[in-house]
Parts: sequence; C-alpha cells; structure tokens
Amino acid sequence: MRNMSVVTTFILTGLPHAPALDIPLFGIFLVIYVLTVVGNLLILLVITVDSHLHTPMYYFLANLSFIDMWFSTVTVPKMLMPLVSPGGGAISFHSCVAQLYSFHFLGSTECFLYTVMSYDRYLAISRPLRYASLMGGRACALLATATWLSGSLHSAVQTTLTFRLPYCGPSQIQHYFCDGPPILRLACADTSMNEMVIFVNIGVVALSCFLLIVLSYVSIVCSILKIRTSEGRCRAFQTCTSHCIVVLCFFVPCVFVYLRPGSKDAVDGIVAVFYTVLTPLLNPVVYTLRNKEVKKALFKVRSQYSPNNEESVKWTLDAIRELRLEP
Repeated sequence: MRNMSVVTTFILTGLPHAPALDIPLFGIFLVIYVLTVVGNLLILLVITVDSHLHTPMYYFLANLSFIDMWFSTVTVPKMLMPLVSPGGGAISFHSCVAQLYSFHFLGSTECFLYTVMSYDRYLAISRPLRYASLMGGRACALLATATWLSGSLHSAVQTTLTFRLPYCGPSQIQHYFCDGPPILRLACADTSMNEMVIFVNIGVVALSCFLLIVLSYVSIVCSILKIRTSEGRCRAFQTCTSHCIVVLCFFVPCVFVYLRPGSKDAVDGIVAVFYTVLTPLLNPVVYTLRNKEVKKALFKVRSQYSPNNEESVKWTLDAIRELRLEP
C-alpha cells in the first residue's frame, strides 16, 4: 500500500498540566535528564576502567547504561521544548518516524537485555561450576548482539506498520513523543489490523521476556534456598534484588500502556513517564547504591584523580578487610 499522507508536521501536545507548571516541570525533567546521562556515563566509565568489573554481569550492565542514556535522550529533550516554547511541540513527519523507530528499538532491546541479564544470574547462582565456560567473552558478545538485532527488527515492524497508513489530518498527537497508539488515532484509514498486530507483537515480546525472567528467578530462588549459610543466601539475594527492581519498574508501566483495553491519552502519557524518564535514572541509582563492587570502583576512580592519597589507602584497607571476612 502506497502512503498517501499529506501531513508533513505533527504537533505533540505534551503532558497534560496547568500552564503555570511549565517552568517547574521543565526544571524537574531537565535535572532528571542530566542526572540520567551523567549517572549512566559514570557507570560506563567505572566498568571500563576497573578490571575487576570486566565480568559478564557488568558487561550487560554497561549495555543497559548505554541504552538508558539514549532511551532518555530520544524522548526527554523533545518533551522539554513545549514547556519553554509555544511552537516547541512541532515535529516533522520524518523526525516522528525516526523517534518512533528509535524509541521502540531501544525499548525492545532493553526488554531483551533484561531477559539475558536474568539468564546470566541464573547461570551464576544455579550453575556456578560451569558459569565461566558458559558465559565466556564470545557468548556474552553473541547474546548482546542478539538483543540489539532483535530490538532493531521488532522496531522496524512497529514503524512500518504505523507509517504505511495515510495521514491527512488532524496532526495533533496527544502525547509528548511519537508512539504507535496515539499516532494511529490520526490515520485516515482503518487501523484495527495495525492495532491488533501491534498488540500481539508487543504482547508476545513483553510477556515472553517477563515469563522467562520469572522462570529464571524461580530457579534462582530454589538454588539460593539450598545454600547452607545465611550469609551466603543473603549475598545471593542481594545480587538479584537490583535487577528485580528495575525489571518491575520497566515492565509494569509498559503492560499498563500497551496491553490494556480502553487506553486513555492523558493516563498513558503520565504512566509513560515512569519507563521513559524515571527508569533510565533509576538504573544507575539502584545498581550503584545497592552494589558494593560498583561503589568500591567509584571510590577507586575518585581516589585516582584525587590529590589526597588517604582515600586510596582507606579503600584498599577496606577491600582487604572484606576479603578476609568473606568465606
């Protein structure tokens, strides 16, 4: 079907709010965006320079930080523009196509990556003797590449289905970024088939990934309960807690927006803030504050650039004490 669209520019209405909140919302989201980019860049830096973090878990965490940094960049800057400029919500047709593709590309890749990370934790805890051979450098690279390629294919399907339809007006998108459901409401053709395919496509991907994650953690919990010492069980649970937190914060809002009947524009926009704005910020916070190894690496990097060597000595002594206490 040839696209007969006459719309060359869409208008993003942004988040529903009172005009008096423009400046406060701009400040809040700008600070969150800056913290998100800086936090994820810091994690990438720490994992790169610290050889102790060159393990499969942190390799996938580096991929996650890279995705989150760009995932936030795809949506937040455009969301900020209408808050400070009357015409800031305008976006060209081709820019809207690019934003939709980038959003679903990064989002679906993150979804697949969470699944791979849960599989990594399953092997580390349930198959510790075979972990090094099963999750070698080649295997990690293949798994990471598969997540990126799968995300690209999944996004290409979504984008093609959405923009093969004609758009002849109106051009006002009831959202703060170009997403499938609000764009389909503007199409000058029957969209029932598109909505069904998108529902099935996103539903199959999201629910399949979530089911695999749940199965992985059921096996992980069974393995943890077999650990004899309470300290060992506690350490194993702490290893998985951070991943569980970010998985829930990512999947629950997505299911609410894409997989429920009777979608409402205003509600969808507000809920979408959780996985487009807050989750990319939450990842570096959770993995930093709840992870001793990352915190040690952060202090180590800081001490390398600090003129005071006392911090470096303190970090080294603390690391030695903890190693002595570990079984």
